[in-house]
Amino acid sequence: MVREAAHRIRPMVQRTPIFTSQDASALAGKHLFFKCENFQRGGAFKIRGASNLILSLSPEAIARGVVAFSSGNHAQATAIAAKHVGAKATIVMPQDAPKCKLEPTRALGATIITYDRLRDNREVIAARILEESGATLVPPYDHTLIIAGQGTAALELLEDHPDLDALAVCIGGGGLISGCATIAKSINPNIRIFGVEPELANDTWQSFRKGERVEIPPSHTIADGLRSPSPGKLTFPIIQRLVEDIVLVSEQEIRQAVEFCFTRMKMVVEPSGAVSIAAALFGKLPSDVKRVGLIVSGGNMDPIAA
Repeated sequence: MVREAAHRIRPMVQRTPIFTSQDASALAGKHLFFKCENFQRGGAFKIRGASNLILSLSPEAIARGVVAFSSGNHAQATAIAAKHVGAKATIVMPQDAPKCKLEPTRALGATIITYDRLRDNREVIAARILEESGATLVPPYDHTLIIAGQGTAALELLEDHPDLDALAVCIGGGGLISGCATIAKSINPNIRIFGVEPELANDTWQSFRKGERVEIPPSHTIADGLRSPSPGKLTFPIIQRLVEDIVLVSEQEIRQAVEFCFTRMKMVVEPSGAVSIAAALFGKLPSDVKRVGLIVSGGNMDPIAA
């Protein structure tokens, strides 16, 4: 499905660059390969999954429109893909979503419905809109077409660097790591997959260790794109099957990774996209892993967040 997705989304998705950094590799004690989805259309990997689902819709479904809920990157991606096919997009976004994610989504023509993430349930709001409109839900992670689309990032990375020992991938709801792990293991069954979460948003870390999905209270991590309260129903079994371990990084480590990318690599990486980098720079990955692909998931960040 990932290879099918790669073919389907080709008209809409850029093949992002892969950077290396002698300074980063020296600090990590590993050879690091940065898959830079911060240079993707919409500023994040999310366009891969959203476009894969939306480009799969029938003309009748497109005419009824699409609905998504997101803190920002998936919102933009859905709006871009919807505009491409001529569908109306309604996006449910938290009131505290970064302006750099909210304003471009609105500028793309999407209708935005805001909610209080501490009191309201975004899925309930979206369900009401879906019932009234007959639109199609474009979920942020828990859909086979979304997962397959996100996996195309790892497919591109491994096409260019097939000799990687491991991948380190951030985890929100688990769509990105599920898709990446699926295609990576099909290409190289021996490749090792590591998930990375903020300490303040460790729902998948807890779930992984408990052996069942755990839901946590709303998180205040700086990594706003990784605040999903629990891993997905579809994504978690994939994570259990294919991911070796999940590691945690602190808020300070995330900030330092963002700062390192900006000052040493001249690259803007949002906190959610920097957690995999933080894991490498701060020794969270096993010492015997030497060639590591880091999925840099996005670069949409308000200036004050740095």
